[in-house]
Amino acid sequence: MKDFRQIRLIFSAISLLIIHTVFLPYISIEGYIPDLFVLLLVYIIVTKGQIEATIYGFGIGLLQDVVSTKFLGLTALSKTLASFVIGYFHNENTIQQTLSTYRYVLLVVIFSIIQNLVYFIIFFQGQDSVILRTLESTTFITIYTALLGVLPVFYFAKRYSTDLI
Repeated sequence: MKDFRQIRLIFSAISLLIIHTVFLPYISIEGYIPDLFVLLLVYIIVTKGQIEATIYGFGIGLLQDVVSTKFLGLTALSKTLASFVIGYFHNENTIQQTLSTYRYVLLVVIFSIIQNLVYFIIFFQGQDSVILRTLESTTFITIYTALLGVLPVFYFAKRYSTDLI
């Protein structure tokens, strides 16, 4: 049963990669697109814990790096670091409550901020106004990702039959 869950997570990551590269550019706003992998990684953090999330963060980041052909390893580094830090919020006793309330969106926001700050500080090195461009990119991507992060909350709230607050 555990192997099936891992296969399902890997299949989800590959499906998100296809959606991320093929369909998301069509809904970009000023060139900013949401990071759907953050939603999956926060789900893994909440349900599996810090160590598994860190490993999946590295794998998903490396997969994104291979497809994007930019700085190889930069996305893997930023997602691994963010997964490790947010992994401290894992609590086996509150999995359902975290997934079905605002806590999930809050973790998505914190994860996205950490991941994007690490990524863009390195990515924009050597360019003018690194701090301004980093903060701008981090803010817009985080807001966009958080807005989409509300959708899983509705799903899990219905699945676990809890209030959204």
